[in-house]
Amino acid sequence: MQKLTPNSTSPSTQHFLKWSGGVLLALVLLIVIALLVFDWNWLRGPITRLASEKTGRVLAISGDFKVKLGWPDAHLQAANVTFANPSWAKEAQMVTVENVEASISLPQLFRKKIVLPEVRLARAVVSLEQSPDGRKNWLLDRKQQDEEARVTIGVLALAQGKLNYDDAKQKTHIQSEVSTRASAAGSPEAGVDFSVKGSFRGLALYARGSGGPVLSLREESAPYPLTIDATIGRTTLHAAGRVTSLTRLTAIDMQLALRGESLGQLYPLLGVALPETPAYTTQGHLIRQAKQWRYEKFTAHIGQSDLAGTIRVDTAAKRPLLQGEVVYQTLHLADLGPVIGAKKEKAAAAGQSVPAAARVLPDVPFRTERWDSLDADVRLSAKTIHRAESLPIDNLVTHLRLRDSVLALDPLNFGFAGGQLTNVVSLDGRQDPIQARIKVQARKIRLSKLFPTFDLNKTSIGQINGVFDLEGKGNSVGRMLATANGRVALVIADGEISKLMMESVGLHLWEMLQLKITGDKVINIRCGIADLNVKQGVMQPEVLLLDTEVTSINVTGQIDLGQETLDLTLHPKTKQTSLIALRPPIYVRGSFAHPAVSIDKGRLAARGLGAIALGLVNPFLLLVPLVETGPGIDSDCGRLIKEAQAPSR
Repeated sequence: MQKLTPNSTSPSTQHFLKWSGGVLLALVLLIVIALLVFDWNWLRGPITRLASEKTGRVLAISGDFKVKLGWPDAHLQAANVTFANPSWAKEAQMVTVENVEASISLPQLFRKKIVLPEVRLARAVVSLEQSPDGRKNWLLDRKQQDEEARVTIGVLALAQGKLNYDDAKQKTHIQSEVSTRASAAGSPEAGVDFSVKGSFRGLALYARGSGGPVLSLREESAPYPLTIDATIGRTTLHAAGRVTSLTRLTAIDMQLALRGESLGQLYPLLGVALPETPAYTTQGHLIRQAKQWRYEKFTAHIGQSDLAGTIRVDTAAKRPLLQGEVVYQTLHLADLGPVIGAKKEKAAAAGQSVPAAARVLPDVPFRTERWDSLDADVRLSAKTIHRAESLPIDNLVTHLRLRDSVLALDPLNFGFAGGQLTNVVSLDGRQDPIQARIKVQARKIRLSKLFPTFDLNKTSIGQINGVFDLEGKGNSVGRMLATANGRVALVIADGEISKLMMESVGLHLWEMLQLKITGDKVINIRCGIADLNVKQGVMQPEVLLLDTEVTSINVTGQIDLGQETLDLTLHPKTKQTSLIALRPPIYVRGSFAHPAVSIDKGRLAARGLGAIALGLVNPFLLLVPLVETGPGIDSDCGRLIKEAQAPSR
């Protein structure tokens, strides 16, 4: 007997191994030869039947079908392919393509997932549609509702094709055409040109652009070059740069330019609320990384205002969070009118006694239904401010916060007439109507800046200090003030004012004539005080007084913020002997838009008749009724100031 060592085999075993190895190699060769000569068209029937069983829709392959095996991807080629739409769709076919080449991931196929890393289509028509009840024709389950039952495509190349998308619920209907652009001299690759028309969320859409040769639908390593010019509604945009993964937009690096009639019109496009503004243009650098969008180093022209800054939108939170810093190089206050609900022309307001066209306070409702679309934390500033009618305002600084539909401007500070207005504004959009609160502190407001038309006031040292503390309910600024409750208190001390102005208030005719001849002068303001209670939009003065060396003016009446009307009476009281002093009450009445100033003609006539009667006895007595011997004493300003500065009742 032959002795076998542990590492040796018997001749019979060696013979068997050689024989079995040869058979295996022959089988592999036979399989390879079979695959090379196999007519893959035989698989068209099983594949189309399987597709119909799984989806309930007809897949037809009328042309040649070829397969090139590999690992991990196999490569398929088919001609004249159609795939039907479900019965609810508008178009009969979802896909019609003359020629398709695709790679398919075999490991994913074994997991019952269809993943096509690369697809090339020639002369294709693809119609994607979403039904009002949420069904999507690109989902391959029988009910078109399983988000997992879809074909995943990595990159897509289109050589002349059409891509349509229809979503009736979103009012979106898009038709696009794509064609291959021949490579230019010196360019290694061709590209694609595309055109788009239709509507997007109810807005007319027109676009043209170009990109790389393949659409990087899910490609994460190679950014896709893209240039696009589009008009959506009344908004136009130009963008050029690179996008990573067209379906997920995982990264964006583009130069962007926008132009439109109002930033508020971007809401259907962005899904976040921006304020209503005048017409605007803007350009900047748009970047997206992970969950954050940044619009960097942008410049903008809104109305007549110029601004710049950087804003960021973080989409990782419950609502998008808008953050940023914006600086106005020049701010025209008129451009802020639409932000607070003002507009140039207003329609008639039903049920209001003042015609809408005559109203002054902004009455356009805030769109609070959009406030929960985002949160915001933005700082704004403006040093150069242009204003109408010489309104003395400058150096605006504010911190805007919007959280859970509550809008706060805290602080909202700006220089006013050489002094400072420090404001806190809160609008609670969770309530209907909005619950509003505004608190204003006025400090060191200079009379010379407040009344710049009086030349002598330029030397005035008088200052105004005070506080406004109001609460109201309403969906517009006008309605908030019309329902306001609170208090307004202002104090003037150690000021100077035009003597001619004060003599005119008392109709001191003789002194007016003298000042016209010799020139105006300044006189001291001994005390000025306004203490007004506000109840349901009606302001009534407890004390409204201006006390000077010449005249003391007491004001009574009311200001109705809801009806926008004035009903004030100025009672001048002469403090010095005046040769001719008519001193009638002065009435300020009418609407905010058209106030009217008048005097008590009856009392003025009575004083005139008395003078004439005495003049019949002795002509020198004609002046006696017009002579005013004032009391020559000051008002109790200290007491009034203490009342005005007392805590709100």
